[in-house]
Amino acid sequence: MPTQNPEPQAVAAPITRSAIFIVATLNEGTQHADTVRAWCGDVAALVRSVGKRAPGGDLSCVCGFSSGAWDTLFGAPRPAALHPFRVFGSGDRVAVSTPGDLLLHIRAEQMDLCFELATQLVGRLGDAVKVVDEVHGFRYFDQRAMIGFVDGTENPEGEEAVDFTVIGSEDAEFAGGSYVLVQKYLHDMNGWNALTVEQQERIIGRTKLSDIELEEGVKPSWSHSALTTLEEDGKEIKILRDNMPFGKPGMGEFGTYFIGYARSPAPIEQMLENMFVGKPPGNYDKLLDYSRAVTGSLFFVPSAELLEALAERAPAR
Repeated sequence: MPTQNPEPQAVAAPITRSAIFIVATLNEGTQHADTVRAWCGDVAALVRSVGKRAPGGDLSCVCGFSSGAWDTLFGAPRPAALHPFRVFGSGDRVAVSTPGDLLLHIRAEQMDLCFELATQLVGRLGDAVKVVDEVHGFRYFDQRAMIGFVDGTENPEGEEAVDFTVIGSEDAEFAGGSYVLVQKYLHDMNGWNALTVEQQERIIGRTKLSDIELEEGVKPSWSHSALTTLEEDGKEIKILRDNMPFGKPGMGEFGTYFIGYARSPAPIEQMLENMFVGKPPGNYDKLLDYSRAVTGSLFFVPSAELLEALAERAPAR
């Protein structure tokens, strides 16, 4: 039986300078499912072993499973709010859904730690999975996104971060877990850089240099910050972002890997609807004129205790 207050995975780990994001799909076959389940019991030990090689490196790993993967690997009971990624938007402005059964979010101060842990984790999985996306992210100057604005300014901290990201009594069997949604965005940097700073600030809703939110009446209703700020009963509903820039300058690739944690997918999905469809419809996020989502997946992150216990859990056959 789970403990009363199970320890979450490292969802609210400190911001680090490096990260690797790996999304994989499950290969068919009971032997492959058995491999992945057994692997769940090894994750924590591998993080400890690699992390001890650089004690100040803040190495961590968060592991999540898609709706389909949960059914295949573990069966019932299942997390109450887990479902396939929902597509928002239409035409050239779409939050797309792409294949993904398993997410690894690896963070550390040093890329070598991330690289070594990724090597060990993927090596243990072997041919049980197929990696469909891998992104190596880096912290850009003073926590700025590729487009030059500070990212994650409104992130909850401390107990507030726990309150907004960790499941409690609303789904007691999965307490200590979280939901995480990931998207890879590619930016039209030539188009973005052709804008004036004032135009960019209106699109983001914040000043570029000082990172101060624009005043009401100045900030457009179609700005990114306006459409991603949610309120319920007069209180702001937050998510925890740990976005990372990535890119290949020689190939003209400049991007942001969006990763948002919450205790329910609902607030992140509402933000996406506001951005891609508009609030009201048509009043969409103008940042999307310069940024395109090319991946999209939703995962459930079990508590650290449950992740280890899943090694012994299999659906009825």
